[in-house]
Formats: sequence, C-alpha cells, structure tokens
Amino acid sequence: MAAEERMSTWSDATRIVREEEEVEPESEVQGESAAAAAGSSNNDNHSPNSPVALITAGSAGVGAATARLLARRGYRVVINFSRNTERARKVVGELQQLSCLPAHEIQNEHGNAYLAIRADLGSREEIGRLVCETVVQMGRLDVLFSNGGWTKFRDMTSIEDNTIEEDWDMCFNINVKSHLWLMQAAKEQLDRTEGAFITTASAAGIYPSGSSLAYSVTKAAQIHLVKNLAVMAAPKIRVNSVSPGLLLTEWSDRFSEQAKDAYRQKTKLKRFPTVEDVAEQVLTFAKSKSMTGVNIPLDAGFIV
Repeated sequence: MAAEERMSTWSDATRIVREEEEVEPESEVQGESAAAAAGSSNNDNHSPNSPVALITAGSAGVGAATARLLARRGYRVVINFSRNTERARKVVGELQQLSCLPAHEIQNEHGNAYLAIRADLGSREEIGRLVCETVVQMGRLDVLFSNGGWTKFRDMTSIEDNTIEEDWDMCFNINVKSHLWLMQAAKEQLDRTEGAFITTASAAGIYPSGSSLAYSVTKAAQIHLVKNLAVMAAPKIRVNSVSPGLLLTEWSDRFSEQAKDAYRQKTKLKRFPTVEDVAEQVLTFAKSKSMTGVNIPLDAGFIV
C-alpha cells in the first residue's frame, strides 16, 4: 500500500473528528500530581517470588487490559493513573478478583498485591516518585510497561496545521522523554531482577499516519529510543516496544464509523487489533529472555 494512501485514510478520519485536544485515554497525562491514591502499606508479607509489574497509564485501554492479564498470570501489579481515582480503584478491585495468587498474598494487614498510584507522566520528578513508591510498596520491580502517550488531532494533509510548537513540545515530552525518564528511574531495580522494560509505541511511528505529524514523528523517535535503550541496558534488562494500529478504545470513538470501516477494509485480516492482543504481546516480552531491541507492529496487516 502506498504511503499516500495510508496517510489519506488517517487524514480523512482526523478531519472528521477534529478536537481541541486529545489525550489517549490510557495515558491521562494532564491530571494533577499527588501522592499514592490507593493501597499504601508495607509489603513484608508478600512472597518475594511473586513478580511485580508497574503499568503507567494503567486505568483504561491497553494499560488496564495488560494489568488484568498479568494479574491472571500471577503478577503483583501497580497501575499508574493521573486523575480518574474512581476508575483506578475499580481496576484495582478487578485485579484482586482476577488474581491467581493465594488469598493471603492478595490483601492482608501488611500489604496489597494490587495498587494504584497517581503520578503525572509529564513530570520527571513525578516519574521518579512513581517508581520509588512502587518499590517501597512492593519490594521489587520485574516489569515496567511504559504505556503513556499524548496527541492532538491535526490535518495530516497540511504542513501549516502541524507546526504548532506546543503540540510538538507535549508530544516529545510524553511520547519520548517520559519513557527515557522511566527507564532511568527503574534501571537499578530492573537490573536486580533482570527484568523487562516495554513501551507502547504506534503504527503511526512506522509509516506516515496517525492523528498529527508531531504524534507520528515522536512515536518513530520512541521506537528508535527503545533500540538504543536495549543496547544501554544490556545484558540484564530487555527493552522492547509494541506498535498497535487503530484500537477500538474510548479514544477511537471520536473517529466516524466510516473512517473506522475504511481502516478495517485496508487491513489484510479485515479486523481491528484489540487491547487484548497488545496485552498478550506485552506478556510475551515480559516472559521472553531472548528478545530485546524489538518493535512488534500489531495492525492486522495494515502495513503489509
């Protein structure tokens, strides 16, 4: 498929749903920063053999789906959120119900296996606090799923509409720098557990498409960042990324049904990738001891 045709598909959609500002629902990076909003307690009674995953932007979409899958697979999980406290608490409750851990490990007077911590991914200081609180509460860190992202819809056929400096600054801050700051903050802990650092990139970082030029370019930068971090973090930490195509989350509701169907028809599998597909890939990255510096597109064959 020609790059011009791909761009046209996404541009038609973005013109239809042009919004003042869009934050991917799984990221919610614009909310206030505060201390942990749920489950603050000592974790001395947790089994040291239960791995711990920190999922940023974990209260909805890809983040929440991944949290649910990891809970079912025996992970203790910390989800990060920015502003929707009630939604984060609801997800924590779901994780407790889904967990395969023994009941005494899930919740007791010494600690909880599933926590929600509020932090602003646009702040380097908040990112450091998030990682620190996770380790204090859980005692270790095995997997960091860096899932935050930001975008604002622009006309992808217009250079003029894609030269808003504020868009570029925010996209670069959240789509690139936040992942770097998270890796730096977590490196010592992931070294100890020989863990995994995984990011959510985007198919828009692979071929010209997406909600804006700033989003597409910074997602491409994120993919390249992952490859460089894989070199820097070796040999103990694996660093990988997954790049979904259009997912039918709350965020995609802003696209018209016509635009979504046009995307689906251009995929070779005639379907949309799902948040569960992405979660399964994150789990594969978390478990594999032989994959690093890899970006996996999950776009149902749109790029082929």
